[in-house]
Amino acid sequence: MTNIVLSSSRIFIDDIRIHAYHGVLPQERTVGGDYTVSVSADYDISDALETDDVADTLDYSALSDIVSEEMAVPSFLVEHVAGRIARHVLREFPAVTSVTVRVVKLNPPMRADCAGAGVEINLINEKTL
Repeated sequence: MTNIVLSSSRIFIDDIRIHAYHGVLPQERTVGGDYTVSVSADYDISDALETDDVADTLDYSALSDIVSEEMAVPSFLVEHVAGRIARHVLREFPAVTSVTVRVVKLNPPMRADCAGAGVEINLINEKTL
């Protein structure tokens, strides 16, 4: 039998729905708006493939907690929020090699009919290179 090696793995949460108070307009920061946030973290789960033990993986509920914590802090820009979430993930989980965060403002205040507007960023943990 040949050796089988995990080439890559990622833990992710798609479209966490959350109400938050981000935006440049005063009404956005007073009334708030609805957002979706997706997070994916490149993380070696090879031990968990064998052990079936949650201690050998990255707990995605912890990722959700980070999103909730950072979304609760009002910002003018979703870029700033996404950066805070990504940096928090990398601080909390040093074994994460990179993290991608997507923040979408649903029903943005603009003259366009769209499902949402937002930002997606990817940060690399230089310590893991």
